[in-house]
Parts: sequence; structure tokens; C-alpha cells
Amino acid sequence: MQSQRKLVQTSLIPIRWGDMDAYGHVNNTIYFRYTEQCRCEYLEGLGFKVMPHGTAPVIINAACTFLVPINYPGVVEVRMFCDHPGRSSVQTHYEIRLQGDDTLYATGDSKIVWMDVDTGKSVPIPEGLRAALS
Repeated sequence: MQSQRKLVQTSLIPIRWGDMDAYGHVNNTIYFRYTEQCRCEYLEGLGFKVMPHGTAPVIINAACTFLVPINYPGVVEVRMFCDHPGRSSVQTHYEIRLQGDDTLYATGDSKIVWMDVDTGKSVPIPEGLRAALS
């Protein structure tokens, strides 16, 4: 069964000259920074601090499929989608484009787990986040 994805955040991130590698395109590690920034903007926009205190979101896996190289200059548009949340986790998906360009440059996925920072154990997703994803 295909999961139901909900668009929850679109972030615009300027490409920096230093994001490029020796091949003259954005280094593959930077794509993870782009999705991280989008994810943090979403969670913090809902009032959830992504700081390691109390309970907090952590990423337990992340993947990216690179479809078309991105080059400087430009502005990356990252769209973040979420599946229906489980007890303590939610699967997220990303589409990376350039602002004003419908070309899909990369796709990504990551799983967010809410945890108790002191114990390292998973805890239920906060009700505010669950409500936002419903």
C-alpha cells in the first residue's frame, strides 16, 4: 500500500560557492544539509526546538538519489513531505529543485524518531506535531 504523503514545508536555500566540489557541481554531502535545513525550518516553525534537551527529533536514516547535478549560482527549492506518523517516528521525503525550474534534481528520504535525550529511548511524537501531520 502506497503511503499518504503530505507536503509540509518548502524551503529556499541559496547555493554557496563553497557547496561545489572539484567537479564543479554541488557536492553530494551538501544535499543532506539542504534537507536538514528544510526539516529544521519545519519543526522549529511548529515550535519544536531541534536542540538536544528533554525530548527531541533525531534522524535514524537518510538517503538521497542524485538525478541531475546542481551548479552555482542559484537557489535550491526543497520540498518536504511527511507520511502519517507512527507512535514515535515519521518518514519524510524530499524533492530538490532549483527555484523557478520544474526539473527534479534529487530526491531524498529520512526517518525522524522522537527520543528522550537523557535515556536515548524513543518517546511518542508530540501531539502538536501529530496534529500538524493529520
